[in-house]
Amino acid sequence: MHRQKTKFSHRVNRVAGALERRGIRATYELHDRVLSNRRSRRLFSQDNPELDDVQRRIVSEVDADGYSVLPFGELVRDPEVWRDIEAQRDRFVAETEADLAAGGENVRVRQGKEFVVRLHSYGVELGLDDPWFRACLSRRMLDLANAYLRMWSKLEYIDVWYSVPQTAGSERVSSQRWHRDYNDKHLLKAFLYLVDVDEEMGPFQYVPGSQPGGPYADAWPWSPLGQNYPTEEELEQRIPGSAVHAFVAPKGTLIFCNTAGFHRGGFGTTDPRVLATVTYSSPASLASLTERSYEFAGSLEELDAPARFAVS
Repeated sequence: MHRQKTKFSHRVNRVAGALERRGIRATYELHDRVLSNRRSRRLFSQDNPELDDVQRRIVSEVDADGYSVLPFGELVRDPEVWRDIEAQRDRFVAETEADLAAGGENVRVRQGKEFVVRLHSYGVELGLDDPWFRACLSRRMLDLANAYLRMWSKLEYIDVWYSVPQTAGSERVSSQRWHRDYNDKHLLKAFLYLVDVDEEMGPFQYVPGSQPGGPYADAWPWSPLGQNYPTEEELEQRIPGSAVHAFVAPKGTLIFCNTAGFHRGGFGTTDPRVLATVTYSSPASLASLTERSYEFAGSLEELDAPARFAVS
């Protein structure tokens, strides 16, 4: 009797979960085609940013391959910005390593992803006094994000990560495995390496051409709330290992990519990988599938129209 009840309950939960996912997906498509994104596309068409050669190259490369790589200083040319971000990194690393040495009870981690310590995580207030936030909201980065997405984007997520080295022989878990981000197909994510990253430190890896519209887009194709975590063996059967790009690079390297394509990272076994990250997404994502990681602490009147849209 108990077993039958348990099976029935499991079946009901499974059906209810499937119906909920179907409803969420339908809501996302409605916001993408008709509601939220329609307005943001119109706003972009009315205020199409003028990009310089560097910004145009980034947009072109992400369009073609799903990613683009360059030194941070080539895009954000004020050296003081990089110095401020380095100072932010130094404070975060010192606090994190002190907390870990004391047992790790105060570090910010998410369940299932305890290998990543976060400077902010969720539910924080951020303003223009935060140097990485200020850089991500600058027109140097925001204009190219909007140009790639062909709409005014939302600055959805921002943080600094400290990837804790894993013991040899550990299995990859969560985002250390190949996956597509489930929450939006209109995504531009950036990773800024804050330390030199070698092969043993869990470099970011990406499958060029796996982004929507690319030659590998039909391999476990993206869908809203999709379950896109093939095993390494399954992925290798569909996509040759030679197609994978591992971003082994020095500190100051800036990687833009559409993470609706296959990617993974953070599985290091030697030194900690420290990076800053930001996600620009469409309004449909925030309306349907995504929670913004922060609240803007400043005055919206300080910002121009695309920046106000991005943080509100």
